[in-house]
Formats: sequence, structure tokens, C-alpha cells
Amino acid sequence: MRAFPINYSKLNWKTGLLLLLLSLLALLTTYTFLFLKHDPDFVDLGSRLLPMSFSHPFGTDHLGRDVLTRILLGAQLTVGYAFLALLTAVAIGLPIGLIAGYKGGLLERVLMRIADTFLAFPDTIVAIVLSGLLGPGIENLLLAIVFVKWVNYARLVRSTVVSERQKEYIAMAKINGLHDGKIIRKHLFPHIIGNVLVLASLDMGKIILLISSLSYIGLGAQPPAPEWGAMLNDARPYFQSVPSLMVYPGLAIVTVVLISNVLGDYLRDKFDVKKEVRS
Repeated sequence: MRAFPINYSKLNWKTGLLLLLLSLLALLTTYTFLFLKHDPDFVDLGSRLLPMSFSHPFGTDHLGRDVLTRILLGAQLTVGYAFLALLTAVAIGLPIGLIAGYKGGLLERVLMRIADTFLAFPDTIVAIVLSGLLGPGIENLLLAIVFVKWVNYARLVRSTVVSERQKEYIAMAKINGLHDGKIIRKHLFPHIIGNVLVLASLDMGKIILLISSLSYIGLGAQPPAPEWGAMLNDARPYFQSVPSLMVYPGLAIVTVVLISNVLGDYLRDKFDVKKEVRS
């Protein structure tokens, strides 16, 4: 019986890196919540700026709070809020793009001109201006991010639908009596979802950087919330004496952004239709 050879050249190093980083995060999370069990907001000035130890693997900050616990709980804020903003942007942009691409005509022109207005300015500048106008706070920051991010998904979905609606199988579906909702759900949505997932996975890292950077300058999460950007801001006065207070939140941001980018590259390769055709 002939065995099937394993093609090791197809084993993507990005997948291995992604699994390694996720495993490391899982181990740190398990260790923290099973063994440490520190209160992330408990102030103990007698334990301030402690070095690394078994009870405080990343040491303590200037208020005696456990740094590892705050970083892992900060993932719930930084990553959680980024996912919420991303999900809201997709939920707004996807139906707008569907309607504009499928219906066409005046409605498409109006919706796309509105989208073009948003694209006239860089995302970061618009988010900073809106956050400054609305006032500091994570809720206002999320509103500003959604305000600038939905446009990308609307235009992506619209271009995909316009390309697909001109093909013969859509015309045949209409001739066979399928209503618009079923055509969109059965024929167009499978072509849309892959592109949306790729863009969303790449956008996740950008949104995390945006939340962290605006929190760092005081426009996002406010102390004592264990958000990574806010933690970087709190640690600035101690950078020369205890640089690890800024290194650990910075590494957390870099790691999560790297994971989202690797995941985006993996999804882009997986949903690359042209690549499948060439092979």
C-alpha cells in the first residue's frame, strides 16, 4: 500500500507562529487566574515597584498592583473593545455595501459619495478629532472608530457585489424566480464573507493600535482601567527607573497585533481564489 507523502513545504511558518503565540497567551492566562488571583485595582503602596517573583511574575507597578494580572485583564478591554468596534463597523458597512452594489442606480451613487467623503481624510486624524470633540472616554473612542471604519467594508462589499451581479449565474437565478433576499444569501454572501474576514482580521490590529495610542494620550480609557495604552501612559514617569512597566504592555500590544496580522495573511491565502485557479 502506497503511503501519501507529506508536503512539508506547504506547512506555513505563520501558522506555527500563530499557534505558538496563542499557546503562550493561554499558559499565562491560566497561571494568572488559577494561581495569582490578584485584584487588579487593589492599591498596596508597601508593595510598589517590586521586581519579578513567583507571586508577581511581571512585578508590581507604582501603586503596588500586579502587572501581569492587569495586562491580561487589559486584554478584555483592549481586544474586547477592538472586537466590538470592528463588529459594529462590519454590521453597518456590510448591508450598506450590499444594498448599494445590488440595487445600483441613484441609491448606489448617493451611498458611495457619502463613503467617499469619509475616505477623504485619514482614519487616525478623524478618530482623534472626533474623540477630542466628544470628550475622553472609551465609549466615545469606540464611536469615533466605528464612524471611520464602516466605510472600508461598505466599499469592499459593494465592489464584490457589482462584480458578481453581472455574471450569468445571477441572471439565471433571477430567471428561475429566486427573490433578491435568497440570491444575496445563497449566491452573493459566500463571495463576500471571505473578503470581509480578511479585511476584518487585518483591521483588528489597526483598531487595537488606535485604541492603545489614543488611550496613551488620554482620549481613550481612563485610569484605573487596565487598558494597555493607559498602562503605558501611567508608566511614563518610571521608564528610566523601571522600564519593564512600559515594556510589558508594549509587548502585549505588539503580540496581539502580530497575531491579527498573521491571521489576516492566513485568511487571505485561504480565500485567494486566483491562487486556487492557478494551482
